[in-house]
Amino acid sequence: MVTRPDTTPAIDSPETLEFVARRANAAAPVNVLPMAALTKGREGREMTEIGFLMDAGAVAFTDCDRVVSDTKVLSRALTYARGCGALVIAHCQEPGLSAGAAATSGKFASLKGLPAVSPMAERMGLDRDIALIEMTQARYHADQITTARALPALERAKANGLDITAGTSIHHLTLNEFDVADYRTFFKLKPPLRSEDDRQAVVAALREGLIDIISSMHTPQDEESKRLPYEEAASGAVALETLLPAALRLYHSGDLTLAQLFRALSLNPARRLGLDAGRLAVDAPADLVLFDAGKPFVLDRWQLASKSKNTPFDGQRLQGRVLGTGSAASASTGPTDATARDLRPGAAALGRGGLSPGLRPLRPHHQPLAGAWEPAPDRVGQHRRHQRAAHRIKTRGGGDAAARRRQGCGSGAAGAGPCG
Repeated sequence: MVTRPDTTPAIDSPETLEFVARRANAAAPVNVLPMAALTKGREGREMTEIGFLMDAGAVAFTDCDRVVSDTKVLSRALTYARGCGALVIAHCQEPGLSAGAAATSGKFASLKGLPAVSPMAERMGLDRDIALIEMTQARYHADQITTARALPALERAKANGLDITAGTSIHHLTLNEFDVADYRTFFKLKPPLRSEDDRQAVVAALREGLIDIISSMHTPQDEESKRLPYEEAASGAVALETLLPAALRLYHSGDLTLAQLFRALSLNPARRLGLDAGRLAVDAPADLVLFDAGKPFVLDRWQLASKSKNTPFDGQRLQGRVLGTGSAASASTGPTDATARDLRPGAAALGRGGLSPGLRPLRPHHQPLAGAWEPAPDRVGQHRRHQRAAHRIKTRGGGDAAARRRQGCGSGAAGAGPCG
């Protein structure tokens, strides 16, 4: 999992990045790799210390959905990133045109009376960035290409040999502007949902390899920020738990094969970030997902593990359940020689109670995997049982307060003295 630096405060210093990476990898059952901000505070005025942040573990640099509108600042950041071999990820929009937009310009936005932005704003932002890439020869990735208007420029840039790749979000691949319906704020995204023609063009570009990567664009928002008039509501949707079933819509509809889907979800992102991951092969890290592509279910957003429940797929019929995940431990968590070879039938990695030394256990999501996972001890239950046992002992000790004080038990806070 690659995380964005749009936290509060932004991940724009080595100290902040090291703290976030350490806490995430200590708690998460999967490998977490952080990106760092391209400019300080993601404000677009001064670039961050790219070299030091790379040494601290940053895999890429981005200001997320904020556009660096100062061309000089962006050109300097790209030049410095090229010298360090860093990947820059940018959001392609013309900031003046897209400011305040809640929908894509067209008949739907006019009927709903929503402030809209032309698809050309994405094309204009991409054109500017391509010119800067040609000038600086930096490594560049466009985070979300969502319109047909931007595709010819991307194709020309690739044909000219520039080091550029592009991605799109799972929501723009599976939803369109009509899903907003009667101002449903859970469908308010950035950039806004596009027309069906744009959606189909982006799916075709992904199938042909022009667009390289599918991302979740996981953007949690609290209930209060979504329960507002559409124009004022926050943009974004949670997507980590719905990424697979939503992506499998493209497989079940015949738009993409499973190979094409997982190339964009796993292999291409790993290659672009320079990671030894995202592939299933002998001696490759065993970062695996076990899933049932055909299992149907109706999504209930209140069953999501995320603290935020702002998913546009609430109540929708989906297919595809994650049954478990297996993750090769990183160097910071133990021995590292866990590979796909360890998961062959009969290997110790799948034996009950016999995990390969560098392999984290398969973690069940909806049902346990026989022979692949043993439940962890119930630490909370053990703690509560010990508390109850201590309380019973204390109660049986009986006696009045004076007798207890004579035995050396304090009359103050619980837990002081031998009777606590």
